[in-house]
This record gives sequence, C-alpha cells and structure tokens, in this order.
Amino acid sequence: MDHEQRSALIEQYIDGYRVVVAALEGADLDAREAPGEWSPRAVVHHLADSEMTSAIRLRRVLVEDRPLVQGYDQDAFAAILFYDRPIEASLAAFKAARDSCAEILTRLNDEQWRREGEHSDSGTYRLSDWLEIYGVHAHEHADQIRRSQQIR
Repeated sequence: MDHEQRSALIEQYIDGYRVVVAALEGADLDAREAPGEWSPRAVVHHLADSEMTSAIRLRRVLVEDRPLVQGYDQDAFAAILFYDRPIEASLAAFKAARDSCAEILTRLNDEQWRREGEHSDSGTYRLSDWLEIYGVHAHEHADQIRRSQQIR
C-alpha cells in the first residue's frame, strides 16, 4: 500500500463514526434489512465490540514482536452480549476507540507500518491489512443501517 492509499484509508477511518451517526439519524433501531440480519441497534453494539478489539490489535502489533492476533466470533458476541440494550454507551465506546486509534495512525512512520502479527484465522496480519479492514468497516455498516430503513 502506498502513502496515498494509506492516507485515503486513514481519512475514511476517521470519518467512520460520523457516517454511522448520520445513518442512525431518525432510524428505527430495530428494523432489519431481512430476517436474520442485524438491526441498526445490533450494528452499533457490533461496531463498539469490533472497534475495541481492533484498538487492541493495532497496539499489540505495534508494540509486540509478531503477536498472535486472536479472531473472535462476532455472532456469539451478538447472541450473548445483550445487543438489544440501549446504544449510547456503545456509540461512546466506538467513538473513543476510533479517536484514540486515529491519533496513532496519523503518527506512524514507514517502519511501523511494516510491522506484522499472526492472525489466528488468516495468518500474517500487517498493519496495512488492519487499515484495509477497519478503514471501510464503519462505512459498510452505515450502508447496512440505511438499507434497513428502506424496508419500512
């Protein structure tokens, strides 16, 4: 990934919280795009869980020598962690994780961008892989929230 691509993904990452909040404006938090799909409420809780996990992954890859980056079962999180609860705390967690990671991302040098870990599910896990996943993650879920509102 070149510097220009990386910069664009960082900007997209930074904008992720705003995009999700905009998609939530006036949304029915319990609407679903289709049976079995997550509601906007569940998406917010997923984003909080995912962002807190990704924040630790970023830090471990930067600080530790080739750490094991453990995968997790997002569906088990949704089933067990009460994704029907209010969203305010999860929105705050999502924002805080994003903001703290953004401060780190904008300061990394080329050597730090080359650091790697080993993902339990997918093998070599580079910081550029991390950015490619999380740079678009919130935007993809904002789209999911908007689609859930089209079925009303």
